Amino acid sequence: MTGRRSWPSGVRPAILLVALSGLACAHATNYVDTAGPIYSDARPAALPRPANGDTIRVVSFNIEYGVKIDEALGLLRDKPALRTPDLLCLQEMDTLGTQTIARALGMNYVYAPSGIHPKTKRDFGCAILSPWPLEQPRKILLPHGARVTGLRRSAVSATLVMGPRRVLVYSLHLPSPLGISGGSRKDQVATLAADVDSVMRARGAASTDSAANRVDAVILAGDFNSKGICEELVKAGFQWLTRDAAPSARLTLLGVNLLHLHYDHVLVRGLVTAPGPDSLGVIADNRDVSDHQPIWIRLIPSATPH
Repeated sequence: MTGRRSWPSGVRPAILLVALSGLACAHATNYVDTAGPIYSDARPAALPRPANGDTIRVVSFNIEYGVKIDEALGLLRDKPALRTPDLLCLQEMDTLGTQTIARALGMNYVYAPSGIHPKTKRDFGCAILSPWPLEQPRKILLPHGARVTGLRRSAVSATLVMGPRRVLVYSLHLPSPLGISGGSRKDQVATLAADVDSVMRARGAASTDSAANRVDAVILAGDFNSKGICEELVKAGFQWLTRDAAPSARLTLLGVNLLHLHYDHVLVRGLVTAPGPDSLGVIADNRDVSDHQPIWIRLIPSATPH
């Protein structure tokens, strides 16, 4: 063998067809202002406060183009591992879909669209939802537009306030491997890592209102459209807790699953996976809500500083 990858019969032509189908897409409309648009609704007084334990229950779910919102809600309600998370990170959302899920589950939310997607003609971006207060919402513009659509991705960030603990959270969605080069992907995660470091330095240096600016831990969750790219964040000091999780996405053509992919991940600082056999998983039966499966993890504070 010379190192060339051997694809199952029919897979390479099918992938080529999927790639070529994207050429018909129009160009995206990008929102390149980091000041917005950002949509949020945080009404902690109107929400029941969860018990203040040590565990942070995290769910991340790419709801394909934000289409099957009612079905996604049913999945989030019915699957015990997905119920009542402390943090719910969603991708491929629009404003209405985010609001619908947040209101149905009794959660606060922060949503920042990257732009208008040429396929749906609707806003397309990431959201953070929680029954806990979400403070200091921000939008992080990532470098490089996609090859075909030109869509420029943004991550959304907020501070999750769980009683005395303050966790810096990011929900993100990197472009597909067909849409961006490996080097551009590295630039995107480097931008995220640099933003984390900048926020932590700024808040650590704050001379007033130190409690409101403190960061106890960091969570990055979402659709990385890759597994290997997470190694770049490990180099930047993050713990990759979903490295050995089951595949969370699939490539399909004409209803046939061609590939199972490790695309959805959670990386952290200042946290570790909670002990026990039920601390990490992927919901295999997603009821055809999306081409991704929800992932979930239970986190506890690390014994070492972040």
